[in-house]
Amino acid sequence: MIDRAFIGQSFAPLTVEVEAGRLRAFARATAQRDPIYSDTAAAQAAGYRNIPAPLTFLFTLDLERDDPFYFINEMKIDLARVLHGEQAFTYGAPICAGDQVTLISSVEDIYDKKGGAMEFVILKTSAQNQLGEDLGTMTRTIVVRNPS
Repeated sequence: MIDRAFIGQSFAPLTVEVEAGRLRAFARATAQRDPIYSDTAAAQAAGYRNIPAPLTFLFTLDLERDDPFYFINEMKIDLARVLHGEQAFTYGAPICAGDQVTLISSVEDIYDKKGGAMEFVILKTSAQNQLGEDLGTMTRTIVVRNPS
């Protein structure tokens, strides 16, 4: 069983600089055709400070950690038993090239189903830029299959 004492625990914050080249690559990979995702002048003409990030880019920022499985490892969960359950985003101010984004993740909940055969961990990551603007949140659910 996953220790329920992790509920409410926050992990070390991470601050990442958003690079225009990475935004362009992510936009290409996600088939964003609007020139605001590749051209600074087009982005500024549309009212952005710089090239904006496509909506789900927040997830890639969290992968910048030295250990992308940081919360799974800290909670001593066997990665071989982990399944991706769900991911949801809420959006605030746009993330733009040149931003310094700080991510703070915390465990929102841990619960089980089927008599403990499956445990669920809900991790919420909030993001803020160097201007103090709320950039939104990412909520992930992982499913841990327990031996029967």
